[in-house]
Amino acid sequence: MNHEQKNLFGHPVGLYICFFTEMWERFSFYGMKALLIFYLTKYHFFSDNEGNHLVGSYAALVYAMPVIGGMLADKYLGFRKAVTFGAILLVLGHLGMAYEGHQAYMENDTIIRDESALQVFYFSLALIIMGVGFLKPNISTIVGALYEEGDPRRDSGFTIFYMGINLGSALATIICGYLGENYGWKYGFGAAGIGMIGGLITFLWGQKFLMGKAEPSNPAVLKEKIGGIVPREWLIYFGGIVGVFIAWQMVQYHVVVGYTLTTISIAAAVFLAWFLIAKCNPIERARMGVLIVLIIFTVIFWALFEQAYTSMNLFADRIIDRSINLSFISVKEIPASAFLSLNAIFIIIFAPILAWFWVKLGKLNPNVPIKFAFGIILAGLGFGMLVLGIKFADDAGKVAMIWLVGAYLLHTFGELCLSPVGLSAVTKLSVQSIVGVMMGAWFLATAGSEYIAALLANIASVETIEGEVADSSVALANYNELFSLLLWMGLGFGLLLAAISPILKKYMHGIK
Repeated sequence: MNHEQKNLFGHPVGLYICFFTEMWERFSFYGMKALLIFYLTKYHFFSDNEGNHLVGSYAALVYAMPVIGGMLADKYLGFRKAVTFGAILLVLGHLGMAYEGHQAYMENDTIIRDESALQVFYFSLALIIMGVGFLKPNISTIVGALYEEGDPRRDSGFTIFYMGINLGSALATIICGYLGENYGWKYGFGAAGIGMIGGLITFLWGQKFLMGKAEPSNPAVLKEKIGGIVPREWLIYFGGIVGVFIAWQMVQYHVVVGYTLTTISIAAAVFLAWFLIAKCNPIERARMGVLIVLIIFTVIFWALFEQAYTSMNLFADRIIDRSINLSFISVKEIPASAFLSLNAIFIIIFAPILAWFWVKLGKLNPNVPIKFAFGIILAGLGFGMLVLGIKFADDAGKVAMIWLVGAYLLHTFGELCLSPVGLSAVTKLSVQSIVGVMMGAWFLATAGSEYIAALLANIASVETIEGEVADSSVALANYNELFSLLLWMGLGFGLLLAAISPILKKYMHGIK
């Protein structure tokens, strides 16, 4: 057995290279994202609506770009080159975020902002958007490629990979959040950039362990000179840089992002319809149809789940009593962003247990649609915890943190039922020639949900003065309205998916 084919703890060594690359990439990504809404509302004095829209536009573009990155990797670059290029853009973007300029201030009821610093900020977001587009779908696809078709280790491999994502997230929201909120935003964002450098180094060092699964399908095509001048590979990289400048402008205009998402979604739908009719046999067509239905339902889940970075993050800052006063421990105030680490910590604890549980169930193991239904229902119930917590708010309008902890616990179990299972389902149900495209479609659905999540979060928007809430009672009522709606959305769509799951199982043709 040669060096590239070695296993470690029962899985290909390449899995762990992807694990640590993704861990550091997610450290940088979530570290920055945890601070984003606070940076906008507290430092640049954006309103809740403005902050939610910007976070939504950024997140939507982050998850839309993998459609393009997946296509380019499938057809030309191969997964290794795409991940490397994406990682370089991410390093530059995260380091650019460390420049914060001066804080906004009020002058005769007018907010004065450092517009130059904001443009650097927007450009840094654009670099991250394009970097994720090239890295995110292709690192997941490499994991799937490391396992042969029918390999029973695939699901557990994706669960291990998913733990890497969440280890990075847990470290980031604690470290970057603490630095950003207590010492300055530039330190939090800077720490995220250092994490991304770690991811790039890890991937470059570990390429030899990918068993040749991530190389270009036709290297000669990459070397072809377009117009007799520029090699195709360099033209793709140049196109990526041009895309950064386009994203720089788009991220500043929420409506434009909405129209763009709609256009990309229609184009993807037309392509998939053509592919199903022209290129698939009946079994492939049926499996792909099931995958498309599952992807549509993920929009609901992520629209609920991604409230964590807008409405739930602001709820933690404004409404949650973040002090601890016990006989053995006393904490004056836990940073609001630290609560985001709960999801990742719970995943690290419970992911291996749930992976073992699915295997232990054997023939009783629920099929993929049922697991998806569980995930959506649990997301809804998480908001039910917050609705209950609001009912027990104290006289000052503060809610005990145990309710937020409970919400994150339920959301975590929902995520474990849906996300790693979904990534695995994409690689199992897709026609292999477009698995990268379908992984991109998975993230495109997430992009749509991010846009919807921002619109939903605006239901809880409240008036702020220099970043502080003007009326806490209004804030409490608005959060109650939003979380009640999300509770019923989760229950309704989850039960609908459970009801149609027998039909979906039939058309999966034996795929579990």
